[in-house]
Amino acid sequence: MGKYLIDNNVISNYFSGLYSQKATEFLEEVMDEIPNISIITQIEALSWVNSDKSKEAIIKEFITDSNVIGLDSFVVNRCVKIRRSRKIKTPDAIIAASAIENNLTLITSDADFANIPALKVLDPKKM
Repeated sequence: MGKYLIDNNVISNYFSGLYSQKATEFLEEVMDEIPNISIITQIEALSWVNSDKSKEAIIKEFITDSNVIGLDSFVVNRCVKIRRSRKIKTPDAIIAASAIENNLTLITSDADFANIPALKVLDPKKM
């Protein structure tokens, strides 16, 4: 398993070509391994509706090729701790908990993940 967990906004921005060359090259390396995503990210990405069905197909293929981290008692317990300690949406708390419990760095541009204890975050927009 790779050492990163990829958030939904990164998937969207990556496949839309919105990152710098340095960030894009980094993400290509991460995605060349078996990428890790949370079950929440899987749901969010597969829920996209796009008039360009080829883009939907690319996302579905990416999800199929990914390691999807599901819910287990460790992720649930960590999620509860995160939610009790700060105001954060449950889906984001699940993503954060999935990264922490699997010792993964979360790749995201979402500021909601800032300052969560034990969560390592990497923002491709800052590369």
